[in-house]
Amino acid sequence: MIPKIILGRGKRAIRRLIGYLYGPGDANEHTDPHLVASWNGYAPDPGRSPNRDPKEVEDQLATQLEQPVTMLGDRAPKTTMWHCPVRAAPDDPILTDEQWADIARRIVAAAGIAPTGDDKACRWAAIRHAPDHIHIAATLVRQDGRRPRRDHDMRAVQREARKIEIDYGLRQLKPGDGTAAKRPTSKEHFKAKRQGQDTTAREILRMRVRRAVAAASDEAEFFTLLEATDVTVRPKTGPSGDVLGYSVTLPGDTNKHGEPVWFSGSTLAADLSLPKIRQRLTTTSPEPATARPDNPWHQATAATERIPHHLIHGDDHVAQGQLAALGTALDLLPLAAPAAVRAELEQAAAAFERATRSRITADLDSTSALRRSVQAIWRDPAPAGDGSGLAILLDATLTAVAFAIHWHHKHQHAQQEAAAQQALVHLHTAYTQVTEPILDNLARSAPSRQTKHRYAHHLQQAAPEHAERILKDRAWDALTTALAKAEARGHNAATVLDQALTQRTLDDARNPARTLTWRIQRLGQRHSPSPRAQAAKNRSATARQPAGPAHPTATVPPPQPPQAHRR
Repeated sequence: MIPKIILGRGKRAIRRLIGYLYGPGDANEHTDPHLVASWNGYAPDPGRSPNRDPKEVEDQLATQLEQPVTMLGDRAPKTTMWHCPVRAAPDDPILTDEQWADIARRIVAAAGIAPTGDDKACRWAAIRHAPDHIHIAATLVRQDGRRPRRDHDMRAVQREARKIEIDYGLRQLKPGDGTAAKRPTSKEHFKAKRQGQDTTAREILRMRVRRAVAAASDEAEFFTLLEATDVTVRPKTGPSGDVLGYSVTLPGDTNKHGEPVWFSGSTLAADLSLPKIRQRLTTTSPEPATARPDNPWHQATAATERIPHHLIHGDDHVAQGQLAALGTALDLLPLAAPAAVRAELEQAAAAFERATRSRITADLDSTSALRRSVQAIWRDPAPAGDGSGLAILLDATLTAVAFAIHWHHKHQHAQQEAAAQQALVHLHTAYTQVTEPILDNLARSAPSRQTKHRYAHHLQQAAPEHAERILKDRAWDALTTALAKAEARGHNAATVLDQALTQRTLDDARNPARTLTWRIQRLGQRHSPSPRAQAAKNRSATARQPAGPAHPTATVPPPQPPQAHRR
């Protein structure tokens, strides 16, 4: 249940609101408007007065609501109206008028507008003109002429809404911290539905602006990319001619007067204001061409694999910066992915967007590697080859998102935690769709039984706790193919397998055979050491070993969050 408080100024603010609530709405979305509750229980109802002119009854209702304000004359406050729409979730059951009346009384009591038992409280009325929500209209002058005590009324109303959800068996929303992007209004939803669209203009623009920020290297490119995605941009300039902000609109998105509907960047999301965008763009200044990685998929994977370490060992500002960078990567990833998985990746990006913001200020200084490599992928996704680049990156991303869930849980970021969990579901679906054909192709090129037996023997020695599960996995043949290809490039298969095993623990891996396959593929594509260097390395390692049976050296893995589960 989502309550939202809106304040109005002027002595006629209530009258204008009542006229709108009992009117047809901007898109004829208001159906059967009527009172469900009021301050005295018998206020005039324009929707239930069949023998009278509705406009006359609207005036009577507004006059009675405004009476405490009118009595103060010139001493009346500038802010006179308190307006609170209360909306149920789309999957909630349809509530009765009596239930909405009870909810309205609880909301005005929690807000301090009309505390229970206070017969001198503010006057208010709750109007219902749709099955899923009501509007509460109140004046901000009590009947005794004093102002209501409504300290932190938004927080109080949100707390009461969480209790109402439990009492009525409604969908329980997560408490927020005020950093979520503004939700589309009911008016925007009706407009999108009328135009045959599933997504509102606000949401479309937010996605396109985020992608432009993710792809751009500087401010000029940001605006160029926006216009290239069929977005009309209107810069806001100061007296000096400097650009201070911007607004965007979609072609054909107009109001009832035929004028374009503009959204400023900050109204799409707080981190999409021009000053915040400029701050983010400073971390992605262009690099010299010679400094660019040969394979940006592997560069992005390496940067993503470092995110769990930052979330565990870095300070909160660095961790928040890493989550913002991960969100940027997810914004661009659908554009470089096959069409079959693009929708799932877009839904993952849209969900994770909420997990990229909190009250903690993001330190973006350590995020340039991930942002630049994903930009390189967007510009030229060709190095993905057979799709293994995407599979390897998704494998690392799943782990990073699992750690993000744990980090937000530890910091009591309920909305962000839920958003990351939702993103993880979409990412896992995309990961499965991407990896299945690649694994099947690898399995068809599996090496001989003798070679597979040699790999299995070393696996049993190096990772006895995982060996049985890996050997029985259908991805085992694909894993042996990856090892054989690494050997063909001059690597030592046992060494590559050891490196893959010690990169990170497999304890949190839902499918360790797949995870090892992607790690080995990535390691195998690196330049192999020359025979002389390899021999010297082996002699050095032998000289350092103590006498006695040799055991593979295992790197101590970083601590794992209890909830981080993936493939």
